[in-house]
Amino acid sequence: MPLYREEGVVLRTHKLGEADRIVTLFTRSRGLLRAVAKGVRRTTSKFGARLEPFMVVDLQCFEGRTLDTITQAETLGSYGAQISADYDRYRAGSAIVETAERLGEGGVSLPLYALLIGALRTLAAGKIASDLVRDGYLLRAMSAAGWTPVFTHCVSCGAPGPHTVVSVQAGGVLCEDCRMAGPPRLDPESVALLSALLEGDWETAVAASERHREQASGIAAAYAQWHLERGLRSLGVSRQ
Repeated sequence: MPLYREEGVVLRTHKLGEADRIVTLFTRSRGLLRAVAKGVRRTTSKFGARLEPFMVVDLQCFEGRTLDTITQAETLGSYGAQISADYDRYRAGSAIVETAERLGEGGVSLPLYALLIGALRTLAAGKIASDLVRDGYLLRAMSAAGWTPVFTHCVSCGAPGPHTVVSVQAGGVLCEDCRMAGPPRLDPESVALLSALLEGDWETAVAASERHREQASGIAAAYAQWHLERGLRSLGVSRQ
């Protein structure tokens, strides 16, 4: 059975038998990969801790009939401990990797792979609020997947903004002439925040008020779930 090397981000794991795990990764050159890591739940495992969610790893695997097997794992980016230590970071990280898994089903994408690593690195650093990192990732990931939202001009007729009616289904803001029943009207600052998140303008994003962050967050979540055509379980988790 041929050996190969791969670089990837651990998205999630689940138990297999008494000592093994199935590891789901978003990889650089193979897209979504599910592989068996044998014996990693034993205390004597040499690389079990490297195969936890939010870790970036260099792998050696060999191909199997149904699932490949991981034989070696070296850490390239260690973000699991920092993200898991904080509840809000963990919530945001869970939404990010769940989205990456859904998008990874579409195949190899270097832009999505780089975006995922960047989001986890930023989240682990803790210098930018977790909700902003998550929402920025959702919008930019949808854009990288081919669904770029429009916040600077009317998505229907092209009339220059600012516009404050945001239609998830239409793909962005609508002017007064094109607006339809149903889509919400946001504060102008919330639309500006959505645009900043899409562009990676963190200076503008971190200056936004709580109200505007909440409005923008609702749109980012709805937009991602609309294009993924299913809900994100991680977005439904809330603090008790």
